[in-house]
Amino acid sequence: MTFTKLTALCVGLTLGAGAAFADCTSTSQWGAEDTLGSANLVTPERTLAAASLIKQGKSMPLGIAIGPNTPAFPPRSLNLQIVQPNQQGGQKLSGFGYEGNYNDDILQTWIGIGSQLDGLGHLGEGGHYYNCLDEKEISAITGLTKLGTHAVPPLVGRAVILDMAANAGVDVMPAGAHFGEAEIKAAAEAQGVTMGEGDIILFHTGWTEGMIESDPAAWGSTEPGLSNEGAVYIASLNPMAVGADTWGLEPIPPAPGDKVFYGHVTLLKENGIYILETMNVGPLLREGVNEFMFVLGQPRIIGTVQAMINPVALY
Repeated sequence: MTFTKLTALCVGLTLGAGAAFADCTSTSQWGAEDTLGSANLVTPERTLAAASLIKQGKSMPLGIAIGPNTPAFPPRSLNLQIVQPNQQGGQKLSGFGYEGNYNDDILQTWIGIGSQLDGLGHLGEGGHYYNCLDEKEISAITGLTKLGTHAVPPLVGRAVILDMAANAGVDVMPAGAHFGEAEIKAAAEAQGVTMGEGDIILFHTGWTEGMIESDPAAWGSTEPGLSNEGAVYIASLNPMAVGADTWGLEPIPPAPGDKVFYGHVTLLKENGIYILETMNVGPLLREGVNEFMFVLGQPRIIGTVQAMINPVALY
């Protein structure tokens, strides 16, 4: 499936689901004025409990390296330029006390590429986002006036990995494969993993390690993932964040009868739960780690909808 076909599929299926939406009534559990959602679950107690999971003193990045050839949801793209300001023709910098030279970089990019944090202003329904915030009030061209990812405090807590590929008996789940409450519970039981309030829950499907280099076009236009029913179940656990080693969390093509990316609506809009995409958790599982301390400090660009991230697993 090409990126163009993916866009048409998503638009078509979304419109096919019906254009009439009920008025927003989903007030947050943290109050009608809240804009942080599940980030309210970051507490000193949970941070200390997560720190107790560091047994070996090791760390591992969860983000992938990205560049202009990294597949991304259309029409997103990235372009990097390295420049040497005021150094044309071999000029050296004056005023340093030595003949200095330096490189700088100019990045022209959409932010939703590679490993990313989806903020609460990313996907909504019926013109509303988290806590019934109206798109006309918060979606300024110069940046979100509320729900910007710059305002999210460091997300620190206990993280768990659920190996959905192993639960399905495969190394890499195929495109369109989906999992819900039953499969999630089975994977957790098989691994001896519990999921609690304030946890960061990450799913391993094998998709990124198995596909991004061998078939990048397929990696970025299809994927396995969390069904609409599964998103409702996960939200009921009140986690801090939910993510996967896929670029969009939900399956493409979607599970039969499911709305496209509606897990985003369930998590972000209805429950204020952050989404983590393209989390490369396979290397951790190979080290026998499925529970660890998760630490994320995202870039603080005012008003951003998403953030390019590289969370750290400490174990």
